[in-house]
Amino acid sequence: MAITAAMVKELRESTGAGMMDAKKALTETNGDMEAATDWLRTKGLAKAAKKSGRTAAEGLVAVAVDGGKGVAVEVNSETDFVAKNAEFQAMVGGIATTALGVSDVEALAEAELNGKPVSTVLTDAIAKIGENMTLRRMAVVEGDTVVSYVHNAATEGMGKIGVLVAMTGGDEAFGKQVAMHIAATNPASLDEASLDPAIVEKEKQIQIEIARESGKPENIIENMIVGRMKKFMAEVTLMGQAFVINPDLTVAQAAKEAGATITGFVRMEVGEGIEKKEENFAEEVAKMQG
Repeated sequence: MAITAAMVKELRESTGAGMMDAKKALTETNGDMEAATDWLRTKGLAKAAKKSGRTAAEGLVAVAVDGGKGVAVEVNSETDFVAKNAEFQAMVGGIATTALGVSDVEALAEAELNGKPVSTVLTDAIAKIGENMTLRRMAVVEGDTVVSYVHNAATEGMGKIGVLVAMTGGDEAFGKQVAMHIAATNPASLDEASLDPAIVEKEKQIQIEIARESGKPENIIENMIVGRMKKFMAEVTLMGQAFVINPDLTVAQAAKEAGATITGFVRMEVGEGIEKKEENFAEEVAKMQG
């Protein structure tokens, strides 16, 4: 596979590696961007792991809670101008409230809002505002207590990042602190048991290759991996992370002190995983003038 300058640029920006290192990584992995990122990490050449998704799409995440059920909904728009539009915000808020009565995004699209299916409400909004919009996803959490939090809220109950926390025991104030923590740290799972085994195995193999690059004996490498995987779990699982409110405690320890058991969470950020073409403003202006 031909390695293009654009591919090298993308890998450099996502890893912080040098140009020649990025090109070599892509060559070694036949242009596979994810494999090239892992190759750079094993060689100690990547300054940061590739992000799971570039937040590029616009729109809003809205959260709604009713008793022991909470929902988070993402509605995308083409520009941030529309996300700041009061009519768009009212529509998204209505969609979130409607979501409390369904279990998935497909059912939500067919559910009734103001006498019409949500899908039709969106189509009408597209025609009126003149910009494409999509009902992208929704998530549900249920528990004895469900607490919501919106980071940098555009208006009540919606913004760029929405978080829901389900728990038993504790109080709403503690639940809100945990939700704020989740917004800041973006944990991959609740605990080690609920972490995707594929993620664990991938990280383990990367750490083994990094350790082998050091030239240490296999028995030493085994001990190194145990420690590194323990550190990895503390970084990516909610219960293992240092609590941002009190870094001397893990979230698990803080929950115990608060008399709470955290049973689930959702963190939804606008545009996660969507790549948006970057426009060159100078070139765009030049085209307009031409």
